[in-house]
Amino acid sequence: MAAESISGYIKHHLQNLTYGQLPSGEWGFAHSAEQAKEMGFWAVHVDTLGWSVFLGFLFIMLFRAAAKRATSGQPGALQNLVEVMVEFVDKSVKDTFHGRNAVIAPLALTIFVWIFLMNLMDFVPVDWLPKLAATISGNDHLFFRVVPTTDPNATLGMGISVFALIIYYSIKVKGIGGFLGELTLHPFNSKNVVVQALLVPVNFLLEFTTFVAKPFSLGLRLFGNMYAGELIFILIAVIFSAGLLLGVFGLALNWAWAVFHILIVTLQAFIFMMLTIVYLSLAHEDSH
Repeated sequence: MAAESISGYIKHHLQNLTYGQLPSGEWGFAHSAEQAKEMGFWAVHVDTLGWSVFLGFLFIMLFRAAAKRATSGQPGALQNLVEVMVEFVDKSVKDTFHGRNAVIAPLALTIFVWIFLMNLMDFVPVDWLPKLAATISGNDHLFFRVVPTTDPNATLGMGISVFALIIYYSIKVKGIGGFLGELTLHPFNSKNVVVQALLVPVNFLLEFTTFVAKPFSLGLRLFGNMYAGELIFILIAVIFSAGLLLGVFGLALNWAWAVFHILIVTLQAFIFMMLTIVYLSLAHEDSH
């Protein structure tokens, strides 16, 4: 495979199916990365949104089916799996969250399973679903990505949603005064009113920067790890086209990376869930 075709193959697999306003003023799908960029903020990554909703719906249906078939007798495989997940998340919440809020445990379970399912799409061979989508649409050059967490719009969207919950519960538990006090009266404080007034801007700069960094750290950590994993799978797929000998090597390499990547897929879902629990636990702590 020529260098240009390899580069084009990689770029094609890393481009989302984007819908927005074209340079002509009409609304439609972008046919190149340049067109997608020109669409600006209101462009929608249809593949990311579609797979996110589908996998969220799959999560709901699987857990609903397990709940409807739940029995106190001999449980089935699905019930066993769901019970293990629920117990694992419930223990994680009890060990980490020190407030009282009935929303946290269901939220943590949703985050863990949903992100895990989205990450798990990375194990589908990189060409299968894009080629299926191209065949169905009749467009051989259709952009189509299947791992939502490799799109920073999805991961940052989840991070910002958690950030909104942090602000909401911080104000609800501590009040506006307590919330602003945490941003301006810590970490440096003094009993002298004048000195404390001088420390307020310094405290605010430090605390506000740390506070605002939370959604970005959540979103970018997940995106970076999953994007790197997707890119490696794409590069391994390139090796398959380089002849029989390299194809056998690529197969072994693909298996080895898949075994290692299952740890990353699970760990990233767990880290996102645990940081969410920790951040919301801090939001529920009334420091005064």
